[in-house]
Amino acid sequence: MDKFAAMQAFVRVVEGGTFTRAADSLGLPKTTVTRLVQQLEDQLRTRLLHRTTRRVTVTPEGVAYYERALRMLADLEELESSMAHARMNPRGRLRVDVPGAIGRRFLLPALPDFHARHPNIQIDLGVTDRVVDVIGDNIDCVIRGGRVVDESLVARRIGEFVYMSCATPAYVARCGAPEHPLDLARDPHTVVSYFSPVTGRLIPFVLTRGAERVEVQGRCIVSMNDSCAYLDAGLAGLGAMIAPAFLARPHLDRGELVPLLEDWTPDPKPIHVVYPRSKTPSAKLRVFVDWVIDRFAREPLLQPRGQPLAAPSPPRRRAKAG
Repeated sequence: MDKFAAMQAFVRVVEGGTFTRAADSLGLPKTTVTRLVQQLEDQLRTRLLHRTTRRVTVTPEGVAYYERALRMLADLEELESSMAHARMNPRGRLRVDVPGAIGRRFLLPALPDFHARHPNIQIDLGVTDRVVDVIGDNIDCVIRGGRVVDESLVARRIGEFVYMSCATPAYVARCGAPEHPLDLARDPHTVVSYFSPVTGRLIPFVLTRGAERVEVQGRCIVSMNDSCAYLDAGLAGLGAMIAPAFLARPHLDRGELVPLLEDWTPDPKPIHVVYPRSKTPSAKLRVFVDWVIDRFAREPLLQPRGQPLAAPSPPRRRAKAG
């Protein structure tokens, strides 16, 4: 028996005075309403209604049950209404962590739009390339690039980092333009390297040309674990680099950087918005994730080959942010 439906049917019979009126108000067959009330009486082992061919009257036990049931149904209706209001007007504190470059270039400039839509959500934004423990640090969600492997997290792909090889004109004048990726491991070339915030290991340059794929650990004189600092080191002429296209493009347009190895393509890296899957996402988290997905879909430099992603959906694999 559906106890809620039976309780509602009983209340409508009392208020309408007949099973027919109750059935009409509920949009149910009269036989269904009759059966629900009978099942309720059987479960309570108490007669709630006196039935005659002409009228229905309420027993003393029925009066007591009606008063309690009416309050419970009203409380439930109020609860559902408040939840619906919360969905429409989410509020509260949301803890978010994003890479420095993504935060500064894309998220922070767009946050006024999010605040205009959801003025009652306060965002505590961590802007760093370090890897956070989403669950242990009580973070609501993170935006991170790379593979996803942690089954305790949900990862939704929202774009990808596209990279390009480049250096300053002064570097090219001093060292020459490399003709092959392996040249970066030979004198006089140097590279700016990025080291993993997780393992501390230098991440090699990986480039492809047709079916040919080359991985090279260039001659490194400085390494970073922050994308913005990495770009600054390259702009300082400390070496060739493989930089995110969205960071390098303005400097290329101004002539502060020049492209290298244009026949070779660096591997792209997927970008995900990641949150714990151990609990149902709150309304404030859902609206933020939906907003991020929409925001990133509008950024050609963060989409495969400059094309927006199709309707985003959770990938099959779930991952630790990295």
